Amino acid sequence: MTRLPPIVPPLAPEKSYRRDLPLGAAFEWLRAGWRDLVTQPGPSLAYGLVVLLTSFLVIGAMFALGWDHVLFPALSGFLVVGPILAVGLYEKSRRLARHEKVSLGGMILVRAKSRGQIVFAGALLCLLMLLWMRAAVIIYALFFGVRPFPGLDHIAPMLFTTPVGWSMLVVGTLVGSLFAAFSFSISIFAIPMLLDQRVDALTAMGTSMALVWNNLPVMICWGLIVAALFTASLASGLLGLVVVFPLLGHASWHAYKAVQ
Repeated sequence: MTRLPPIVPPLAPEKSYRRDLPLGAAFEWLRAGWRDLVTQPGPSLAYGLVVLLTSFLVIGAMFALGWDHVLFPALSGFLVVGPILAVGLYEKSRRLARHEKVSLGGMILVRAKSRGQIVFAGALLCLLMLLWMRAAVIIYALFFGVRPFPGLDHIAPMLFTTPVGWSMLVVGTLVGSLFAAFSFSISIFAIPMLLDQRVDALTAMGTSMALVWNNLPVMICWGLIVAALFTASLASGLLGLVVVFPLLGHASWHAYKAVQ
């Protein structure tokens, strides 16, 4: 009988991962990420600029299509797909560690060891982001009814000056936090793993979730750092992404290496 070839890459060999990372490790990752950023900074900053311009393009398309009612969920959903967008930054950090040549082209055209699986993982994260955006629309309808979106000029008074608005903010924040925690746990280590090893996407995501659970204090600290820096980028009109996104991308690679 002819043996059929596997449809996915073979699973990664059994490895022993760390489960005792100290709380301060999160700041070590941030320092290591900054070191990678300022080492040959051109490609990293150009990568961040590409992410910024893409974000502006997506936001402009949303306004052109009349989808401004999902702008805020889409901005928060950026954290869901962030790890897959940062693959090129992981590649730069990997090449720096190996003393290999770094270029923007090499960061964009990455040759991952689990090529098809990393695309599959990215598709799953995009679906998760779309699910969150749909959930946000449903939450809005539950509190304000099925009526047209009042526009960005009127949404802030609606949310912050009425009891219904505050209630929706609380519920939306709780639901959004659940989506963010889940996406963070399945992707923070999975995407670098798919770049670095031959492993299927579901195994990588399951391993990532287990590693987050077994290093919960430091991962909560890291999640808060990511959220704070992303919020600062939003406050700057997204311009801060040029520096913040590469910084977090490089630092996330060092978080992945730290658990090995």
